[in-house]
Amino acid sequence: MNIVLGITAGIAAYKTPQLVRLLTKKGHKVKVILTENAKEFVTPLTLSTVSKNQVLTSFSSPEGDWHSHVELALWADTMLIAPATANTIAKMAHGICDNLLLATYFSAKAPVFIAPAMDLDMYAHPTVTENLAKLASYGNHIIPVTYGELASGLVGQGRMAEPEDIVLFLENTLSENLPLKSKKILITAGPTYEAIDPVRFIGNFSSGKMGIALANEAVRQGAEVHLVLGPSSEKNIHSQIHLHRVVSAQQMYEAAVTEFSTCDIAILAAAVADYTLETVAPEKIKKKGGNLSLTLVPTVDILASLGKLKTTQTLIGFALETENEVANAQTKLEKKNLDGIVLNSLRDAGAGFGTDTNKVTFITKETQIGFPLKTKEEVAKDILAQIFGILIEK
Repeated sequence: MNIVLGITAGIAAYKTPQLVRLLTKKGHKVKVILTENAKEFVTPLTLSTVSKNQVLTSFSSPEGDWHSHVELALWADTMLIAPATANTIAKMAHGICDNLLLATYFSAKAPVFIAPAMDLDMYAHPTVTENLAKLASYGNHIIPVTYGELASGLVGQGRMAEPEDIVLFLENTLSENLPLKSKKILITAGPTYEAIDPVRFIGNFSSGKMGIALANEAVRQGAEVHLVLGPSSEKNIHSQIHLHRVVSAQQMYEAAVTEFSTCDIAILAAAVADYTLETVAPEKIKKKGGNLSLTLVPTVDILASLGKLKTTQTLIGFALETENEVANAQTKLEKKNLDGIVLNSLRDAGAGFGTDTNKVTFITKETQIGFPLKTKEEVAKDILAQIFGILIEK
């Protein structure tokens, strides 16, 4: 694929040599257009070295050679502008054409992808929001910014997506064969913590790795993913995932119910506490000797609640069992109105909480398919393949 990469004058431009390298390693041909000020952040020499093409910054070279924006636009199968500053976004939205990059954009007939990058207050400004909405209404593809530390030192939305994620966004958008394209998937993952007092809680050993692996793989397969994640220290979360962090079972329930009505698939992989405190102590409970009694009450059953709300959604549960595994999972499948359930057992070495591997059995009303011990990333692919089969049958 022929890709014209436009680079504007934002600090995120320093990431573009890696972006070019990733694109060329996948076999794409890349021609780079730098705005004049972008040269302050990344050099033409670096970009020409990794792209194996001359880097263009103006309509003509010092030697008098003409750089035709029309020819560039016709050559391109895709145009990508990364980073796209607020200034360039405003010009694109309002028809201002004062450099080679913008002239190529206005001449382009190929799909155009825009990766904004700016400080959080600039990104949140209603003018920028309006300009991005206008560009999207023209058929351009806006690559979501990410949350993190910005060049200003502030923390928030505005970071340009990482090069790996930009490449994936292009591939997902342009590919017509991704199995989960246009599907919205809700995934719950991790533990829940039920407060005893301000410093103690009831929890479990879940790390959230399995649910996160499912969310990452679902994004790669083209889905819009909403991940409701309990307390977890895992960092390997794809930047395109819509992340909803929660702590308690009640918070997880509320977040899941909010997203469930508009989703196509819900995969509830979280290890949700079955009980919570009837009353949370307002101050730290002091050690006084003797026994301590706590009154526990049931938490809301999230999976059963969604089963009652289900209309057209495909609902998948998880079951971690220690005895009568298959029978207990099948009972849960029927009782909670599920389309499928993923069974894993603490009896299997390498499976369960905190590990990088898992061994699962995927159970529906008609079938029971066991898989050998694999990495959780591979298990995620197996589970999503089974879910895709359910979608086809529906």
